[in-house]
Amino acid sequence: MSVGKCIVRQTMDHDPNHKGNVAELAIAAEAARLGLEVWAPLTEHGCIDLVLGIAGHFVRVQCKWGTRKGDVICARLKRSRYSPTRGYITNTYQPSEVDAFGIYCDDLKRSYLVPIERAAGAQMIHLRLTEPRNHQRAALHWASDYEFPGAVAQLAERVAGSDEARGSNPLSSTPQADEGRATEHVGAHQFRNHFGYYMEQAAQGTEVQVSKRGRPFVRLLGAADLAPDAPRPEPNVR
Repeated sequence: MSVGKCIVRQTMDHDPNHKGNVAELAIAAEAARLGLEVWAPLTEHGCIDLVLGIAGHFVRVQCKWGTRKGDVICARLKRSRYSPTRGYITNTYQPSEVDAFGIYCDDLKRSYLVPIERAAGAQMIHLRLTEPRNHQRAALHWASDYEFPGAVAQLAERVAGSDEARGSNPLSSTPQADEGRATEHVGAHQFRNHFGYYMEQAAQGTEVQVSKRGRPFVRLLGAADLAPDAPRPEPNVR
């Protein structure tokens, strides 16, 4: 390895600010390649690193550096500040502050976009690249669910609102698709790993729309949302 490359590698390993700058530029470039508008704040040390224009909405993004460790990409989500009286104070991010985390993995030269709902209050997130050896399926974040093109498409559906997301569907094909119903968008892996949670959400009136590789896949509705003449399952009586 040349002297120049050694200096760059040492800088990357020991300077968090340098890593942050690289991550921000890489994520901004990925967004620009997709045709998104990209804005950057004029002041530093805030919660927002970039603002992306997605589906006519401003999406606040906090950018993070992702480190590959075997089959997992690890990204620290917490933030720290120094107080003369209390020392270093660690906080996490909430939906009132940012809309998504942008994560850049330099080893893979790839960017990911994680909605804040998937990581609010977390100090770290692990994006899994392959299936674990113990075949665990629950509570995993699959990197493929957050790859930039598909994640942007899902986020566009979410921020555009349920009315716009259903705009191309005839009313007759969406039973009980009245305005005002809460809609939640989720990737196929996340849906499978947390099926019980989304089943409860549907039972309470939320329409769960599942996408696979950024494209609509299935919809989950509660029994109360079925059309009046739709067949209902027989109760299981013992």
